[in-house]
Amino acid sequence: MLTKKMYSWLLGTLVLGATLQSCTRTADDGGDDTGSQLVELTGNLTTQTLTADKRYLIKGQVFVRSGQVLTVQPGTVIYGEKRTKGTLVIDRGGRLEARGTASQPIVFTSNQSVGDRDRGDWGGIVMLGNAGCNQVDPAIEGIDPAVHFGGNPANTRSSTTAQDNESSGTLEYVRIEFAGIELTPNNETNSLTMGGLGRGTKMEYIQLSYGGDDGFEWFGGTNNGRYFISFNMWDDDFDVDFGWSGNVQFGVAVRYPSYADQSGSNIFECDNGPNDNDVQPYTTGTFSNITGIGPIKTGTSISNGNFQHAIDLRRRTAVSILNSVFTGMPLGVRMNQASVVAQYLTAGRGVLANNIILTPNNANAFLAGSGVVADSVRNFWNRTNERVDGPASDAAHTTLGINPDLIFGSRTDQQYGSNPNFAVTSGTIATGASFTHPKFSEANRTGIFQTVTYRGAFGAADWTDTWAEFNPVNRSY
Repeated sequence: MLTKKMYSWLLGTLVLGATLQSCTRTADDGGDDTGSQLVELTGNLTTQTLTADKRYLIKGQVFVRSGQVLTVQPGTVIYGEKRTKGTLVIDRGGRLEARGTASQPIVFTSNQSVGDRDRGDWGGIVMLGNAGCNQVDPAIEGIDPAVHFGGNPANTRSSTTAQDNESSGTLEYVRIEFAGIELTPNNETNSLTMGGLGRGTKMEYIQLSYGGDDGFEWFGGTNNGRYFISFNMWDDDFDVDFGWSGNVQFGVAVRYPSYADQSGSNIFECDNGPNDNDVQPYTTGTFSNITGIGPIKTGTSISNGNFQHAIDLRRRTAVSILNSVFTGMPLGVRMNQASVVAQYLTAGRGVLANNIILTPNNANAFLAGSGVVADSVRNFWNRTNERVDGPASDAAHTTLGINPDLIFGSRTDQQYGSNPNFAVTSGTIATGASFTHPKFSEANRTGIFQTVTYRGAFGAADWTDTWAEFNPVNRSY
């Protein structure tokens, strides 16, 4: 017969066992194959620190709500669960402090087994803030129930200086792999989705690989960043919208021939809004020193017709791109509407300067949409940019300054080196950069951009060394 004391002890033991079971799980259906325990992250998280001596599983939609801080130690590995479409959402007022190092990057990856990981395995990271955007209290794509971002609680497009300067945390030496997925019809998360982030948010040395939708996508906000890698995305690499006005320097995109979205995949896809309405603030974000590498290594054709433009400018956008290089995409630069032409040719809000593009098919170098003629795009580009005539070839890329081995061509994704060399020591793009354009002297841009001599993302040093990984499918964590 159980005494009262024995019964209490037995009940406490059962409760403790159940509690431990709910917090951890084995890695039988993904992650590494060591059978180690995974600490589950579910629901609304309170302020806490994830440590490198444990492994974590994002299960379903996981939220860091206002006032809470999620800190991640260097070297920590966090898995996103495929079955529940695991997604990490940093809500307005919450923070993610993920500060890795070059020798100990932080890795967010799929919980599928080594060799079985694929794009769209989980939902990725969504970070939201209160900085300005040109929509009224918008909700971010793909999350249900809805979470909102930007502006202020009064449901206006305005934002205060404090909101535009706020921090939603830090991402530094972070890899996000196999993320981005359609969670509901026509609502997708990306590898890294940013909505209304303030310029106090720090983002440096971030690699996105095998994304199921876009790589870096900005919906409004003022945040800056540098040293970005977009590798083997499904849709676009750099996608901006809703009045984003921040700055990015040093970014590289590398495309694989078989991975492209039916909506059309671009290196840059830039919008001002979901339609062509005249809403402000305009999308005036500024990029410098970007290297965009499409899948065409030689010749002019490509097997996947869903690949489109190096730069696609749409619906009143006024994004600026300077000191950058593009190659390997079947189509060049497109201005889609007359409203885009007005932003660049008339108002001068958008700038394309000191860039160089190699277009495999010269007839597709400059394109235009409704109410626009291609010659206007051509003439605008030729004023302050350069173009190299195709077709693409190893010799043309070497002359340009891009190592031909960086371009997939006919290779499979598993034939790409895990640590490719992006350094540029000679060629056309080794020089030619300029930082004298008035765009660099605008408010909130002064002092942001480093002055370098080379165009594209790389000079003699390859900043992807030691922390980046270009064969994550087979990487054992």
